Amino acid sequence: MTDRCERAGSVTEQEGPTAGRRAPGELESEVLAALWAAGEPVGAGVVREQVAGDPAYTTVLTILSRLHDKGLVTRKRAGRGYLYSPVRDEAGHAAAGMRDLLEHGGNRAAVLARFVSELPAEDEKLLEQLLRGHAED
Repeated sequence: MTDRCERAGSVTEQEGPTAGRRAPGELESEVLAALWAAGEPVGAGVVREQVAGDPAYTTVLTILSRLHDKGLVTRKRAGRGYLYSPVRDEAGHAAAGMRDLLEHGGNRAAVLARFVSELPAEDEKLLEQLLRGHAED
């Protein structure tokens, strides 16, 4: 009976229903990375070719639509479809995420102090240069 139960669908760590699934938000990040790498407006098919795991075309369209609804990408009609572009470059996107976390992180001074205290020395020096206006982007 044990063999029959195992064959009937008991879940192991490697073969469970989430095996091979992405973490929440990971596909959105991969789609944005594909758009940044393209460097120009592209269609869903081009994005799909750049995303790992061979997602369905409709899945990529859904993600692009969600990113558009969130204001993270723009789209322009091209024939029967759209061409998509990221609203911000990769650094701008990361900075916006950091600002959002800072705004919703409670005690702003404590969050900034913790962030700075955990920076590697070279990043701390770079941040100091940026604050003094002496560093280049």
